[in-house]
Amino acid sequence: MDNDLFVCQVYVDDIIFGSTNEKLCKEFGKMMTKEFEMSMIGELTFFLGFQIKQLKEGTFIYQEKYTRDLLKRFKMDDCKPIETPMATNTKLDADESGIKFQADPKESHITAVKRILRYLKHTPSIGLWYPKGASVLNSWATRIRTLPNAELSSTSGGCYLLGRSLVSWSSKKQNCVSLSTAEAEYIAAGSSCAQLLYMKQTLLDYGVKLSRIPLLCDNESAVKLANNPHIDIRHHFIRDHVAKGDILLRNVGTKEQLVDIFTKPLDDSNFCRYEVS
Repeated sequence: MDNDLFVCQVYVDDIIFGSTNEKLCKEFGKMMTKEFEMSMIGELTFFLGFQIKQLKEGTFIYQEKYTRDLLKRFKMDDCKPIETPMATNTKLDADESGIKFQADPKESHITAVKRILRYLKHTPSIGLWYPKGASVLNSWATRIRTLPNAELSSTSGGCYLLGRSLVSWSSKKQNCVSLSTAEAEYIAAGSSCAQLLYMKQTLLDYGVKLSRIPLLCDNESAVKLANNPHIDIRHHFIRDHVAKGDILLRNVGTKEQLVDIFTKPLDDSNFCRYEVS
């Protein structure tokens, strides 16, 4: 049993656990039911709104029931489905002249939300696939993307993968104003670097050691800055880790930029291409 792995996750009064050795699961279950008043439900199929299908080839996580309940709650279960969550010409702002909804949202905002619900109607069973036995060593890629604004902070996004399995993603405004697209991308790369190092450290608890983790950025100038920096020292966090060999910062073509689905509205052909990749 020295080479077996046992994992236990506790969320308030819900516990899920699993192991590479079925005997360990049975022993843990007996121990917990003996010490605490609890019941064993069996193989994990539903947890925190997620539906889980455990197959021989891997594990599939999706939210079909939650999605259908959400559509029914807002009386959108009979709406016309649509293939993308946002129109390419959508621009959301304060909309001072719009009709109010609740506190600040206006008519344009509720229209945008309804579009998202129509997209959910089209994709209720889409989920995340985690294939069994997929290699993780040196196959972790991060893709970042920024939308610069001359007067406001840029919006940057990133998605983090183990092999082909998506494990984390984000999209948010940067906490400072950049003077150029390259600087905005460089800052986003630093933020992604920090997330990768956190995940790298977490994986050590499971006996997985990674080095030179690929980080993909579609701005060639930002990639060069990591090795030949010319901007404020507060953004040099990623340069240090590139120098140490923790991170391998590489350029990726714009057409291959997966994270665009988190930061910008795409047309049907481009969005659906990412959706099935």
